[in-house]
Amino acid sequence: MSDQESNQDEQRIFTLTEAERTLREIEPLLVEAVACRRKLGEAEDQVSQIASRIMLLGGMLVNTELTSKLRGERERLSTTIREALEGIEATGCVVKDLDTGLLDFPARIEGQEAYLCWRLGEDRIRFWHRQDEGFAGRKPLDLDGASSGPNVQ
Repeated sequence: MSDQESNQDEQRIFTLTEAERTLREIEPLLVEAVACRRKLGEAEDQVSQIASRIMLLGGMLVNTELTSKLRGERERLSTTIREALEGIEATGCVVKDLDTGLLDFPARIEGQEAYLCWRLGEDRIRFWHRQDEGFAGRKPLDLDGASSGPNVQ
């Protein structure tokens, strides 16, 4: 058995209640990671602009204080993002898109492996999709019991 197969065997399967509880615990980590990702993008843009100016101008006096500060900021933001992602993934949750704050929780729905799907800004987990589908394949969960929605096991 390969390491990947053994990791799949050990994958946590969430009930909707467990996923909601875990979401409340990890949402602050996700909010922090998303904010740091945006700041990191801004810092990387600034570094790219400096590098472009140096190339276009054939050399220039570089503000070493600014570049040092930007390097330190990039390192700090990268570390914060990495630690937040490790904390989220340690729960068994899967970060699908850090830019939009998209999370998937492995589950069994209608007898098949699936994901409970949540995106930053949604008030609770309301959607699911099969593991071979992505965000575009999201389907609503039956949260009020009014329809014959999927059976989350």
